[in-house]
Amino acid sequence: MNRDEGDKLCICRMCPSFFNCGEQLAYCLPGAGKSKCITVERGCICHGCPVQVQMHYEYVYYCTRGSADELAA
Repeated sequence: MNRDEGDKLCICRMCPSFFNCGEQLAYCLPGAGKSKCITVERGCICHGCPVQVQMHYEYVYYCTRGSADELAA
């Protein structure tokens, strides 16, 4: 799945931690990594995200901690 596909399925906009600063979403996908503007973890809904389910990811807070690849390393 590429970032554009992930962005369409992503539920980040509904997350309590989300702060809209115009970034492309799907922080969990390879090459995405942490947000440059989300710095506070206020709750996480990653486990309910279709991107995470389709990609078989298991982590949370990708926006503040990094992509699934980064977290698995």
